[in-house]
Amino acid sequence: MKKISILLVTAILLSSCVSKKKYVALEHENGEIKSELTKTKVAKEDLETKFTIIEARVNEYNSKIQSLNEDVEGLTIENKAKFKVSKDGIITSGISQERMRETLKNVDPEKLAAASTLKDSMNLVVQYNLNKAINSSDINEDEDIAVNINETVVMISIADDMLFNTASYRVGNKADEILKKLADIINSEPSLDVMVEGHTDSRPINTDKVSDNWELSVLRATSVVRKLQEQFNVTPEQLIASGRSSYQPLVENNSNENRSKNRRTRIILMPNIDKFFALMEEK
Repeated sequence: MKKISILLVTAILLSSCVSKKKYVALEHENGEIKSELTKTKVAKEDLETKFTIIEARVNEYNSKIQSLNEDVEGLTIENKAKFKVSKDGIITSGISQERMRETLKNVDPEKLAAASTLKDSMNLVVQYNLNKAINSSDINEDEDIAVNINETVVMISIADDMLFNTASYRVGNKADEILKKLADIINSEPSLDVMVEGHTDSRPINTDKVSDNWELSVLRATSVVRKLQEQFNVTPEQLIASGRSSYQPLVENNSNENRSKNRRTRIILMPNIDKFFALMEEK
């Protein structure tokens, strides 16, 4: 009986020792888990902080990229609107050059091949647009108006009876259609100067209002210039009025038909070189 009691006490003591060891081990394991959890929380908080910083940088970069895109877009628009000086002295904007390129696609390839400078190309564009305007109206191109390129200028010759009554220098309403279309072209290209020349035949004239052909030719040119300015809003800085009297005839003044050909108004479209020098002085 005594032996049995001793064995029971020993078993209880051994059992108690094993449970204490397990408890200590579990406590140690729990401590390690808590420590790892704390590290994980710290790491998570650190990652969240870094993510917030990175996110702020990304937003900042995106904002800068958006701003740069807006700047580029603005500069592109501004650059297109700016005037540029070509090698041959023509001043045009990027927008004007884009319009010219589109128009040149419709020009006769042979004529286009012969255009070696921007002046030539500009003249082709003006000639094309004028001829297009003429063909869309009731004007007889062969008899009433002619458009030609002469070296670096476009020359539009308008018959006398298209613009004026006999011996008169007042522009009639019959001319409104062609002058309006001509004004539209001039207004679209600020680098053009426009010289309006009055031409008469050789027959002398002397009335209460006009003393001779010199005066008649100048008065006719001035009337056309005023109409372009006042009715069709062409800037006066682009306009030049001049008279040639009868001293530059197209043909001999030896018949009614020939004299009719010599009575004309010539409108000359010229690139404005003065604007180039003005821009240079401003720099």
